[in-house]
Amino acid sequence: MSEEFYRIKRLPPYVIAEVNAMRAAARARGEDIIDLGMGNPDLPPPPHVIEKLCEVARNPNAHGYSQSKGIPGLRKAQAGYYARRFGVDLDPESEVVVTMGSKEGLSSLATAITGPGDVILAPNPSYPIHTFGFIIAGATIRAVPTTPDENYWASLDRAMAFTVPRPSVLIVNYPSNPTAEVVDLAFYERLVAWAKENKVWVISDLAYSELYYDGNPTPSILQVKGAKDVAVEFTSMSKTYSMAGWRMGFAVGNKQLIAALTRVKSYLDYGAFTPVQAAAVAAINGPQDIVEANRNLYQKRRDVLVESFGRAGWDIPPSKASMFCWAPLPPALKHMGSLEFSKQLIQHAGVAVAAGVGYGEEGEGFVRIAMVENEQRIRQAARNVKRYLQSMGVNSAAVPAAVGDGK
Repeated sequence: MSEEFYRIKRLPPYVIAEVNAMRAAARARGEDIIDLGMGNPDLPPPPHVIEKLCEVARNPNAHGYSQSKGIPGLRKAQAGYYARRFGVDLDPESEVVVTMGSKEGLSSLATAITGPGDVILAPNPSYPIHTFGFIIAGATIRAVPTTPDENYWASLDRAMAFTVPRPSVLIVNYPSNPTAEVVDLAFYERLVAWAKENKVWVISDLAYSELYYDGNPTPSILQVKGAKDVAVEFTSMSKTYSMAGWRMGFAVGNKQLIAALTRVKSYLDYGAFTPVQAAAVAAINGPQDIVEANRNLYQKRRDVLVESFGRAGWDIPPSKASMFCWAPLPPALKHMGSLEFSKQLIQHAGVAVAAGVGYGEEGEGFVRIAMVENEQRIRQAARNVKRYLQSMGVNSAAVPAAVGDGK
């Protein structure tokens, strides 16, 4: 009997779990830990969404198996969202499937379209499922940068020229988790043309579509003419409507990829609980006040974080989107690395952040800071960090410039 399993051997220890364990242990000791590590929204969904959940749950007929691909009303609602937000027409029957969060959808699609020997192009640093979803499916990863500059395109061309077998799938994630980088529609136009030329599928993760700042909406790859020939896109209700624990997401776009995902899901699950799906319809089709309110709230938190941490002696670039800031380690402490620095912040500042190395080797030298505490707690975190930095010989910096323009 083998004591090692093929897929488990391909999964390294989850670096982020080490910091999470320290945070949990500190809290168990009664310590006040300000958690800026996990991207877990601290806000509730809109009241009418919760009411719809309860209403449908009271129906005795709503507790059986649901539909793996999603109830028709929810698929139509998502198609309506794409029409309103991006001007993209989708067929709810063949171009939309409901997933149990983006994470499940991405991993199920990886299972559907890849296997041992396939090569996938994935960003580094990246959200772990972008790589490990395909690694679990048996594929091999070739890393490409996250920064959408000329080096990015050169890396793609090198990968196609020198990788055997040739890569078959490219993952893109903008706004990026963890780096918060964004792209414009011209980037996607160039990407679609490249994908068609190289016969590569494109999987776009647009989980942070509505958390954009300074009045600059994020585009969808599907806005590009012909994008549905090569691309599928994932979105999530987790951050937009503060429904992270509800596990509601979508995949839309290319019919062949959607069919493959739908078929695999039909073997794996019966879909989310019907009342949850009905409540998701209410969120998408109902009042959208929460979307703008959440966007404004996270932007204000971003501004407070950049200003207060800057006063503490840690300059943090303001993110243009997402619920994260991607922060380089203070230069004087860069030598300790992102994991040790994250441990130090928990031990000596009572602040939890996510070590950049947990998102790939190119994440070393950075930490991801989630804006999931209120402004008062963010300022308290900055005061704690200031004391820690001073104890390490790092002096406070001058007051940083205003960040309202996002530059």
